[in-house]
Amino acid sequence: MIPSRFRPRVTRRRLDRALLSLGAAALVGAVGVTTLAPGVSSASSHREAPLIAGDPRADNTDVYAFTSPDRPDTVTLIANWIPFEEPDGGPNFYSFADEDAARYNIKIDNTGDGRPDLTYTWKFRTKIRDAENQFLYNTGPVTSLNDPDLNVRQTYCLTVTDARGRTRTLAENVPVAPSNVGPASMPDYGALRDEAVRSVGGGVTSFAGQAEDPFFADLRVFDLLYGGDLSERGSDTLAGYNVNSVALQIPKEKLALRQDVGRNPVVGVWSTTDRRGAGVTEERAKGHDGWRQVSRLGNPLVNEVVVPLKFKDAFNTLSPHQDRTVQPVVDKVLDPILPKLIEQIYGIPAPEPPRRDLFEIYLTGICRGCGPIDADLNSHRLNADAKRKKIVPAEELRLNMAVPPTAEPNRLGVLAGDLAGFPNGRRLADDVLDISLQAVEGAAQTGELVPELADGDLVDTNDVPFGDSFPYLALPFAGPGDAPGGGGGSASQAGQPHGSGSLLDPVNAASAGLAGLGVALLGTGGFRLVRGRSKKD
Repeated sequence: MIPSRFRPRVTRRRLDRALLSLGAAALVGAVGVTTLAPGVSSASSHREAPLIAGDPRADNTDVYAFTSPDRPDTVTLIANWIPFEEPDGGPNFYSFADEDAARYNIKIDNTGDGRPDLTYTWKFRTKIRDAENQFLYNTGPVTSLNDPDLNVRQTYCLTVTDARGRTRTLAENVPVAPSNVGPASMPDYGALRDEAVRSVGGGVTSFAGQAEDPFFADLRVFDLLYGGDLSERGSDTLAGYNVNSVALQIPKEKLALRQDVGRNPVVGVWSTTDRRGAGVTEERAKGHDGWRQVSRLGNPLVNEVVVPLKFKDAFNTLSPHQDRTVQPVVDKVLDPILPKLIEQIYGIPAPEPPRRDLFEIYLTGICRGCGPIDADLNSHRLNADAKRKKIVPAEELRLNMAVPPTAEPNRLGVLAGDLAGFPNGRRLADDVLDISLQAVEGAAQTGELVPELADGDLVDTNDVPFGDSFPYLALPFAGPGDAPGGGGGSASQAGQPHGSGSLLDPVNAASAGLAGLGVALLGTGGFRLVRGRSKKD
């Protein structure tokens, strides 16, 4: 059972149709305005949009935002790119796109207007020691990031831009952790990872490099929802693959509105990729230097499961402040496709639309005045200094920084009473596929898991443990010998950083969190999740 405070307080709130007047025409128009030449994708999140296969280095796969468990005065932000990196990816292996071709961003909205108030940007440069007489990524065992045997290396410049467009450089020429070529080439990859973790001033710590893909799920969900009879589940499709990651650990006051976490604990987070490419005409490039957003990711699985095929590529070109103006996408939040498919295949009745609970989870954040979920959790309306009239529905991963880390995290997050988990931010060990399945079936309103889907995809944990210190990501698998889907071996995780262990390991959904959690305080912000109460309109 889900804690009773999540039982519905049914309300009827009118949507501001004037804000939705742009409709499908505006969305389709966005594609035309931002179209790039063939070979440049406009998609994100593990290949879910039609054009993603053309440009994996621009493909956002996942975004994470959580209070750092070992440094609770900070927030850790992680964004990943390049899905399904095979360990045996030589001879070129994997790198970020260079700064003249792409820029990688993590954006923060602390006012609720759907626009970034802080934008952290990574720009990468590739240097090859010997491109004329050598074909190898490395020419001998690599023991440090400046080892002369590392033939191909990347560095990055990290900047932060405020809401007024003022940009400040935090660090330059910072080394990137390389691809994990194998145990002969990189006998202590953990040491290389540690060397790539750098302080960039002001209490901010930064990392960029390859990592094991932290997303875990059985993606046979796309084969008629596990074969149409739930008989074939439990295989982690992402096991054995790597990604390229950027990560920041930032003092909370640097992210909060007016730098006051106590009064303004909520932030919205998303990542983007900007591309400069052929096909952007001179007229279109005016004022933009030829740069266009081609990838975007906030909440997991939104573009994969919520947005229809016709609009997936266009969705990734939009800023969150535009989301409420796009009727076709808003319609699919209010009347989603997935519950109808579940009803068609498994006979589980779909909750009646309009789904204002999903509108609240994905577009407004959770608060008592936001929708039918009777809880104050992570809406920007909880920021005392935010201007209410400027707060708009926008698809962002929202985090209440006042919620302290959970001593024993539950993989089902808020649905299991663990307020530090998804959809209040997202931790590495949060089982977002199972959470999302239950959410679309109305669990946040009914207060109960749908029994037929209670086991989810039977992939409850990552294939390897996460670390207990920044950047928390597991080391990348190494080739040769670590076949994707095999969960890795001794070569893949040799040299794991000190202290890698169970601090972020998920707790089984049947744990005491489902049965015993009572009313929980939301930390220093003073927001409290209370017991739900049914009310008529």
